[in-house]
Amino acid sequence: MRNISSRCFCAGLCLLLNLPLPIALRAQDKNTPDTLVLTDGNTLRGKLVKEVSGTLTFHTEALGDLDVKWANVKELHTTQSFAVLNKNMKRRSKTAVESLPMGQVNATSESVTVQPSQQQRVLETIPVKNAEVIVDQGTLDKELNHEPGFLTGWNGAATAGATLVKATQNQYTFSGSVGLMRMVPTVSWLDTRNRSSLDFSDSFGKITQPAYTVGGVTTPATSTKSSILHFDAERDQYFSPRLFALVQTAFDHNFSQDLNLQQIYGGGLGWTAMKTPSQMADLKATMQYEKQTFITGVPRTNNLIGSTFAADYQLKLKLLSFTQNLSYIPAYNDPRAYSASETNTVEFPTYKNFGFSLGTLDSYLNNPPATLPPTKRNSFQFTMGVTYAIKSKY
Repeated sequence: MRNISSRCFCAGLCLLLNLPLPIALRAQDKNTPDTLVLTDGNTLRGKLVKEVSGTLTFHTEALGDLDVKWANVKELHTTQSFAVLNKNMKRRSKTAVESLPMGQVNATSESVTVQPSQQQRVLETIPVKNAEVIVDQGTLDKELNHEPGFLTGWNGAATAGATLVKATQNQYTFSGSVGLMRMVPTVSWLDTRNRSSLDFSDSFGKITQPAYTVGGVTTPATSTKSSILHFDAERDQYFSPRLFALVQTAFDHNFSQDLNLQQIYGGGLGWTAMKTPSQMADLKATMQYEKQTFITGVPRTNNLIGSTFAADYQLKLKLLSFTQNLSYIPAYNDPRAYSASETNTVEFPTYKNFGFSLGTLDSYLNNPPATLPPTKRNSFQFTMGVTYAIKSKY
C-alpha cells in the first residue's frame, strides 16, 4: 500500500509539474537491480559492472562477479546510467568520450540501446559487435577527470632468485628485480594521458676459496665478486594517442666493467608505434647529461652530453608475457664513450599472482678505463627466479 501511495503521489506531482512519469520515478528505481536474461532461460538480478570486448561482468549477491559472453546473453536491462563506447571510435580522449550518450541500457543479442537523459533526448542504438565497452558513469568520471593517488594504480612484478654452494669453494648469488608501471587513465580503452614507470634490478654474487697449506706452502684465501645494479624512472606525457614527451633518469653499477656509477638525466620525445590489447611498442629519443665514475684506472670520471635511442616492446599472452628493451647511448663530446644494452624477460604465470621468469641482460661499455687485468667491454647476465605479480586497484 505504501508503494502504491508513493507512486500515486509521484504521478500527481508529475501532472502538476508537467513532467513524464518515468522521469519522476527514475530516482525511486536507483536500488532496483539490473536484469540479465541468458539464452538458456536463466534470469539474473544484480548489477552490471562493465562490458569489455564482448564479455559482460555481472554481480549478484549469491554468486559474486560473473563473466558472461555476449553470445550467451538474450536480454540486458539496467536501472543505472552507462556509456557505450563504439569500437569504431578513433579518438578516446576526454572531449570525445564526454560527448557519448549516457543513460539506462537495454540490450539484446543483436544490439545495445542507450536510453538517454531528458536533456539529450537522442536514442542511441549500437550493434553488439561494435559495443566494445559499457561502463558506468562513476567509473568513467573517475578515469577521465581524476588522477590516482601516489601509491595506487601501479602494476608490475617482483622477481627473486638465489644460489648457494658449499664445497671446496663457497659460492652464493642473489638476483632480484621490481618493475612497475602506471598508465592514466588506468584502463586500456581510453587514450593515455600520462604514464610513469620504475625499474630496479640487482645481481650480487661471491666465490670464496679458503686459505690452505700444502708442503709448508700457504696459499692465501681468494675472493671473486660480481655486482650489477640498475635503476631507472620515466614519466611520459601524451600530446596525442601516440606522441608523448618524456623525462627520465637512470643509474647503473657494474663491478665487472669497473663501473662504479653511471648517472643519466634527460628528456625527449617518444612515439607509440604499436598499441593493441596484447602488444605495445615504443620508440624514444632523448638529450641528456651523463656522468660515469669508475672504480680504478684512468680516467676515473667522465662528464658527457649525449642521447638515448631506445625501443621498448611488450607482449602479453595467456600463457606468458615478454618484454624487451634495446638502447643505444652515444656521447657527443666524446665519441668513444658510447654504450648499449639489451634486456629480455619472459614470465610464465603459474598459480594466482605467482609465476616463473627467465631474463637476460647484455650491456656493452666502449670506454672502460685501462686496468690490469684488462676490463672486458661486454657483460652478459642470465637470471631466473620466482615472480609475484603486483596489481594495484584504482
